[in-house]
Amino acid sequence: MTDSPTARLQQLFEGHRLTPTQRRIAHCMVRRAAEVPFLSSVELAELAGVSQPSVTRFAVALGFDGYPALRRHLREVAPAEQALGQGEFNEYQQAVEAEIENLRHLAAALADPAPVERAGRLLAASRPLPVLGLRAAASQAYGFAYFAAKVHPDVRLLREGGTMLADRIDAAVRAGASALLCFALPRYPREVVEALTYAREAGLTVVTVADSAFAPVAKVSDLLIPAAVGTGLAFDTACAPMLLGRVLLEAMADELPDAQARLEEFDTRAAERGLFVE
Repeated sequence: MTDSPTARLQQLFEGHRLTPTQRRIAHCMVRRAAEVPFLSSVELAELAGVSQPSVTRFAVALGFDGYPALRRHLREVAPAEQALGQGEFNEYQQAVEAEIENLRHLAAALADPAPVERAGRLLAASRPLPVLGLRAAASQAYGFAYFAAKVHPDVRLLREGGTMLADRIDAAVRAGASALLCFALPRYPREVVEALTYAREAGLTVVTVADSAFAPVAKVSDLLIPAAVGTGLAFDTACAPMLLGRVLLEAMADELPDAQARLEEFDTRAAERGLFVE
């Protein structure tokens, strides 16, 4: 599982101090992990929105003689059958296969449960718990908040930007919040970076789910747990971030001593109200 294209790239970047431009290139490479071994430096520069010399400097920063050497390395470590296999699927199947690969990478990353367990403790201890997600990430934040409210006593969903966002963060801090959970997915709204900066300045510990450890929100997060998105369709797909959100829910519930009692109480009331059809 750890031999996925995304995992190999993450390992390649680990231990290097990258400039903001280089982090942008790295982020682009992670998002397009299956394509990168076959892209020219010009193509990669266009996709990342940087100059071609920046790509060359990036390769040198990773210890290669230049971009051709980096690309050659990626081709050597990429399983040939994986590259050839893509031609056997139509575009819709390829999108599904890419999401399956993202889930495999997430499963491999969760072999070390420490980051998720730490996040669970932070989220459970925050009363209230603000959950932020704007634009593409709004549905991820809503899904988490919907289920979290069944076990956590005070969950506050923040999925609309504007001038009221800082006010709502302030209100959460005044009420006793100690942490904020953020879902941040491409394309990253400027408001998300600004909101996380504001939240940290207000004293909140920021836990973020993003599609890459090199995402723009990394620098304003205290704990970032990555889960890749699929880019094979016109609009990104986010199965791995959604599943990671459920994993964080589980970790948070494990830290809440009355979580099971709350769930049982909800089930009882739902039955009394006839809330669900059987």
